[in-house]
Amino acid sequence: MIRSPLVLPALLLAAGVAGGLVLAPPSAMAADDVGADAIAEKYAALLERDYVYPETGKRYADAIRAAIAAGRYRALTGEALGAAIDSDVNAVSPDGHLRLRVPEAAGAAPAPAPGGTTPVRRPPKVPVEQAGWIAPGIAFVRFNVFPPDEAVTAQAAKFMADHADAKAIIFDIRTHNGGGLDQMDAIFPWLFGKETRLVTMATRASVDAEGGSPIAGIASMRPAKGDAGMVAREHWATPNADTRLRDAKVYVLTSGASASAAEHFALAMKHTGRGVLVGASTAGANHFGRGEELGGGYGAFIPVGRTYDPVTGKDWEREGVLPDIAVPPADALARALTELGVAPAEAKTLSDAHMPSWPMERRKPRAAR
Repeated sequence: MIRSPLVLPALLLAAGVAGGLVLAPPSAMAADDVGADAIAEKYAALLERDYVYPETGKRYADAIRAAIAAGRYRALTGEALGAAIDSDVNAVSPDGHLRLRVPEAAGAAPAPAPGGTTPVRRPPKVPVEQAGWIAPGIAFVRFNVFPPDEAVTAQAAKFMADHADAKAIIFDIRTHNGGGLDQMDAIFPWLFGKETRLVTMATRASVDAEGGSPIAGIASMRPAKGDAGMVAREHWATPNADTRLRDAKVYVLTSGASASAAEHFALAMKHTGRGVLVGASTAGANHFGRGEELGGGYGAFIPVGRTYDPVTGKDWEREGVLPDIAVPPADALARALTELGVAPAEAKTLSDAHMPSWPMERRKPRAAR
């Protein structure tokens, strides 16, 4: 079972979700091959060395080591060990990106649901859906993820080029759970008339020094002054030669399921004033990071950086990016269309026809699971 989030801001990026990407599950190994205490200690050491907030990382490590000393993990394996460590970590300070990945039993089948039926697993999300004209002069596209996939980046670029005469574009990220910068960097050059600073991303210096930053080397990232112990870079939009979309109206549909890289996109639009956010506050999953192997088939996603508004210094961890027009997520598309002059009845019909098939609710905090 993979318990780590899809990713992080730019990252599948890192957070490979910007670099941070989602780790492929390692081949299953017997949990006994590596002792529970050794797994926990490695996790503690990584959190202490690399976690985005050094003081919090030290507190996480202290809590895990106290549990090791008390023998809390010694007899545990699999999901039970993961749950125990997760509980101890989140008791210190909840972080929606901190997820311990436990070994997946080879050939494990879904557990039967009450009544003896086997639950049907949803197919993986399609990264891009319903791209096209939704109304005269109004383009619409839904992104469910920003993956490290050249084909999806090409889709994003083609959508912008094919709709360069639009008077308005609606980006639906209500079911977008994270990813990287590639698709954003295919979209932003169409929307800005001058070089524009979008957001700032700061990575723990220990990670950056060893070449582990998920955003190092990305062309749209520029060095910036940061806090002590952190290496800061700014994400910039550089205009392309086509000016047709420079004055197009932009609406971004958000929900409590919009996470990580989706929130990066939303903050960039809001901070610069280039887009209007319609819907609900986003998930509040700010931190980006990278996957680490702990041994025995266990793994962890370690948040190593944060993304924030370059003017205020504020990020969206826990709170989310707030909408400009607050409405229930299910009503966001209809509201954006009416703002663009579409008659309410027609807007409702179009909204119903473009309703996401994936949940738009905020994910529960890990402590509530």
